[in-house]
Amino acid sequence: MDYRIRIRNVREDHDYTQKQIGQLLNKSQQGYNHIETGNAELKIDDLITLCQFYNLSADYLIGLIDTPISYETRT
Repeated sequence: MDYRIRIRNVREDHDYTQKQIGQLLNKSQQGYNHIETGNAELKIDDLITLCQFYNLSADYLIGLIDTPISYETRT
């Protein structure tokens, strides 16, 4: 699965708007939208922030695995 689809689905599953996640990442709503739509790349610092915020492993968020693993319990 493409990581853009995964981060959008996770955001929507948690009932957050693009504006809210953009604020978390110090971006505008449009800046975050560009990440989800592929017009901009997800920076590693932003990936780390999303992992901590959602308590999900990076492997899950970027689509390497399909089973959610907690950020806190990763090994």
